[in-house]
Amino acid sequence: MRILFLIACLLLTGCTALHTAQDSWSGQDKAQHFIASAIFSAAGNEYGQRHGMSRDRSAGFGFIFSISAGAGKEWWDSRPGGTGWSWKDFIWDIAGASTGYAIWQLSGH
Repeated sequence: MRILFLIACLLLTGCTALHTAQDSWSGQDKAQHFIASAIFSAAGNEYGQRHGMSRDRSAGFGFIFSISAGAGKEWWDSRPGGTGWSWKDFIWDIAGASTGYAIWQLSGH
């Protein structure tokens, strides 16, 4: 539920009025977004569990941590002189965070 709230907030904040990128769906940077987000999600899950969070809470923490990092990167890119906010990059961030979450869950931690 919280992730839906976060996505709704991003959609309603006027990100489309910011400097946006004109990029493709594929490319080296998309793989980097995916891999980094997967690592951040899994690492956030592990961090949460090592600091006493329940399995579900640490999983949510890792996922939100990863998505927040991706949103922060896109916000940074949207500044004047940046490459522009990329919804395509952000979608790859979400896919990577989901994959990191799934791998961490399947690993049995």
